Amino acid sequence: MRDRIARTLAWVLSVLASHRPGRHTAKHLSTHPAPAGPVSVNPWSRPWTSPTKDEAQALFRRQAETTLELHVIRERRRAAVLATMGVDYPYTYEGAPFPVSVFATEGSAA
Repeated sequence: MRDRIARTLAWVLSVLASHRPGRHTAKHLSTHPAPAGPVSVNPWSRPWTSPTKDEAQALFRRQAETTLELHVIRERRRAAVLATMGVDYPYTYEGAPFPVSVFATEGSAA
């Protein structure tokens, strides 16, 4: 057991005492050229790659139309559910054949 410990200690000391330069020493840096890393690029030197103003507006319009469509579907479903319970739910949408005031009764305000 003592032999194994002594050999391990001798090996560790020989590794520590080696005269190889470390990666951050002047001797190592003088013999090895600096690695070619990414060159700093000025972000303003590239052309604009994001959507233009017109493209962004078109995207937002499509999102608004989709959201409006989902809102109308939700309103119609809500009206259908309330109708099955016997409740008259006045809802309207653009292009509806009747205004909300037609559905208003004496006890409810639209």
